[in-house]
Amino acid sequence: MKSPKIDEFDRRIVKALRDNGRISLQELSETVGLSPTPVSRRVRRLEDSGVISGYSALIDEASLGFGVSVFVSIKLDRQVDEALARFEAAIAEFPEVVDCWLMTGNRDYLLRIATEGLREYEEFLVGRMSRVRGIASMESSIPLRRVKAGFARTE
Repeated sequence: MKSPKIDEFDRRIVKALRDNGRISLQELSETVGLSPTPVSRRVRRLEDSGVISGYSALIDEASLGFGVSVFVSIKLDRQVDEALARFEAAIAEFPEVVDCWLMTGNRDYLLRIATEGLREYEEFLVGRMSRVRGIASMESSIPLRRVKAGFARTE
């Protein structure tokens, strides 16, 4: 996919929408310094080109009872397409797996697991995750606190 040409107005639009996805078109136009019609056209172009891939609410997982995050590095026994696809299909079924990244280096995947507590994490790890066929090893890391959070780099 060819990258769209992005100018300073587009960057301002993307940054404003990243910071407040519910901003009105009028407020957005005032923020970026263009009238509503060109802002609307630009937003539509940014959506159509995939720069803006969607809109969603930011959820505080702890408020929903999922106060523990664990990062899990996974090494598969084989790094062939079939094994990767089988692993990815298996973890897609686990609501506890919030993020999953295919990695370079000595591990194949990095996952973020969200659970109510360490007991639930242990039950998930022992009862379900460790039973996924093809996993050679897993290494868990428990974060102490988030130092920096971001949604997307815009500049």
